[in-house]
Amino acid sequence: MIKLSEIKINIATAIAAAFGFVIALLWRDVIIGILKFYGWWRDGGFDTVEAMVGGIVIVIVITILCVLGIMYISKWGGIDKK
Repeated sequence: MIKLSEIKINIATAIAAAFGFVIALLWRDVIIGILKFYGWWRDGGFDTVEAMVGGIVIVIVITILCVLGIMYISKWGGIDKK
C-alpha cells in the first residue's frame, strides 16, 4: 500500500520541477530578448534598454519567488538533502 508520505514526496517533487521549468522558460525568453536587442537573434526581443532592464528585474523577482516556493514545497513534502 502506498504511504501518505510517499505521495507527499512525489507531489512536492513534481511541483518543484514545475517551478524549475518556469524559471528556465523565463530566463530563456530574457536571454533571447537580449540577443534580439543587440541584433543577434531574429524573432521576439526587447525594443528599448528600459524594456530589457524591466524584463531582467521581473525575471529575477519571479526566480526568487519560485526558489522560495521550491524550498517551501520541499520542506512540506519531506524531501531530504542527500
